[in-house]
Amino acid sequence: QVQLVESGGGLVQAGGSLRLACAASGRTSSWLAMGWFRQAPGKEREYLGRITWMTGSTYYSDSVKGRFTISRDNAKNTVYLQINSLKPEDTAIYYCASTTRSGSIEPHLYGYWGQGTQVTVSS
Repeated sequence: QVQLVESGGGLVQAGGSLRLACAASGRTSSWLAMGWFRQAPGKEREYLGRITWMTGSTYYSDSVKGRFTISRDNAKNTVYLQINSLKPEDTAIYYCASTTRSGSIEPHLYGYWGQGTQVTVSS
C-alpha cells in the first residue's frame, strides 16, 4: 500500500521559516519524482516544485524560486520542503505527490497524494 504522509505545518509569523516533510512508504520504485503543491481557500492547486528520486535534481515554479527549497533523504524515503521568509499569502494546505512522468507540473500527472499539512502565516 502506497502512502504519503506530510508533516511540519503550523502557525508561523511572517518572516519565519518552516520545513515540511513528506514520508513515503510502499512501492515507490517506479516513482520518478516527488512534487510539492499547495492550495489556498478558493484557489486552484498550485505547483511549487519537484525533485527527482534518482539524481536529486530540483525544479521550481518561478513564483517560489529563491524562497523554497526541496530536498530528499533517500534512506528515509522522505522529501522536504524548506520555506523561508514566509508571507501571509503562503497560507495554504501543502501537499506532496508522486509522479512516474518526467517534467510533470500538472496535478493530474501525479498519482499518489498525501493528506496535506496546513501552513498558516500571520502578519
